[in-house]
Amino acid sequence: MTTNARRLSARALLLGERIDPTGLERPDVISTTPLAFRVGEQGYVALFRFGVAVMAGLTPLQEEDVLGQLDLRVSGKRVRHDDETATIELSPDFEDKAGPGGPIQLKDLSPARFLVVADALAKTVSLARDEREVNAVFDIVEPVAAHLAARGRPPGRRREMLRLIGQALLVQHRVSGRIAIDEKPDALWDSPDLERLYARLEDEYELKERAGTLKRKLDVIVETARAMTDVIDADRATRLEATIVLLIVAEICLTLYQIWRGAGH
Repeated sequence: MTTNARRLSARALLLGERIDPTGLERPDVISTTPLAFRVGEQGYVALFRFGVAVMAGLTPLQEEDVLGQLDLRVSGKRVRHDDETATIELSPDFEDKAGPGGPIQLKDLSPARFLVVADALAKTVSLARDEREVNAVFDIVEPVAAHLAARGRPPGRRREMLRLIGQALLVQHRVSGRIAIDEKPDALWDSPDLERLYARLEDEYELKERAGTLKRKLDVIVETARAMTDVIDADRATRLEATIVLLIVAEICLTLYQIWRGAGH
């Protein structure tokens, strides 16, 4: 760190499933997608529709004020806020970069640089939530598969398997749809010179690798749950066929009995 470097912190908070920024437009807006604006002399806030607020250079009181304004705009609120914090060092002597495990070094905190950093932080905190949820589903799927391997039939009911598929599809939709891990921030269209900074942030937070691992886990969950439902459906069909056969046999026996009774009289 050079002697004239200034430090500040950037914080990404996962507040819920969605943030509705409608009506928060202000004269100091620096971006509309995501909605981002200045706070105070050196602070910035970016609001991502997939439920994340990123704040940089704010005092604790300013953070509380921003979160208070967002309280009624968050749907699917979380009891515990996931967060990701990064230290930013500013100096005109720096070359924009993000070293492994170290602070993010920037020449200055221009609006474009903030938006690039905010995009990476918002994605990494969202991925952390999705990774945790997928791992929880994995913990359910694994013993189900083990039960099937050991006993030749799955435990539980078809509805439970469909619920697992639904959970996996919801995470899949978030990652590929709302969060769009593979998409670069819009700020790079106007500031292509920051492409290298974003690539370094992608590497530092392993965004593509984590998204790829998440996708593979989701595929396994969906395929396993579908296989379980197929087995359950086949088992149900077999039982239904057996029931129909028994009913036919019973009806034949009853008919033969009635014929015998009639012949006897």
